[in-house]
Amino acid sequence: MAGALAGGIAGYLYWHQIGCSSGTCMITSRPVNSTIYGMLLGALLFGMFKKENTKQHLKED
Repeated sequence: MAGALAGGIAGYLYWHQIGCSSGTCMITSRPVNSTIYGMLLGALLFGMFKKENTKQHLKED
């Protein structure tokens, strides 16, 4: 969730600061597209660093 939130904010800020002046850019021409794309990338990026619970069960022989 944190990655999606951070990505959404970054996507919106990218649209606001840089955007697409001609309006033909698929992602950055509208704030909704840019925000959703940012949320997706943020979730994927933060998901890479998720710590997995890898408990190993020891068998006694």
